[in-house]
Parts: sequence; C-alpha cells; structure tokens
Amino acid sequence: MENGASSEGKDPSTFLGEIIGAPVTVKLNSGVVYKGELQSVDGYMNIALERSEEFVNGNSRRKYGDAFVRGNNGLSILRD
Repeated sequence: MENGASSEGKDPSTFLGEIIGAPVTVKLNSGVVYKGELQSVDGYMNIALERSEEFVNGNSRRKYGDAFVRGNNGLSILRD
C-alpha cells in the first residue's frame, strides 16, 4: 500500500476491544459529542462511557458519571 500503510486491516470490534478503558470521543448523528472513558461496546455498537461529558456546538453542556449511547445514534468513535 502507499505511504507505508499496513495492508493488514483491523476488524472494528477488535479495535474497540483493544481500547476499553481509554478516553474516547463519540460523535452522534445529531452532531452532539460525548467524551469519556470507554467501558463497553456490544454487537449493536451500543456504547457505555464513564466520566463522560456532553458537548453541543463545541460547548460543554453537561457532565455525567455514566452515559449510554445507542448504537444506531453513533456516527464515529475516536480514541483521544
């Protein structure tokens, strides 16, 4: 592959399993963003976060101890 990229891809569930406990950013289809510590992801891409914070239009809106995001609402999960 070009630019030294690995030809070996990772399955998304493998990647998510490797980052359990890490800080992540979860962007929803609505544009709302949650930042927190990834606790679990299931086969439906439901996401559980701890020490989470909600951002709307880039501004912090609320802080939660725990948050649960339904998989069909998620757009992306990024490791911070």
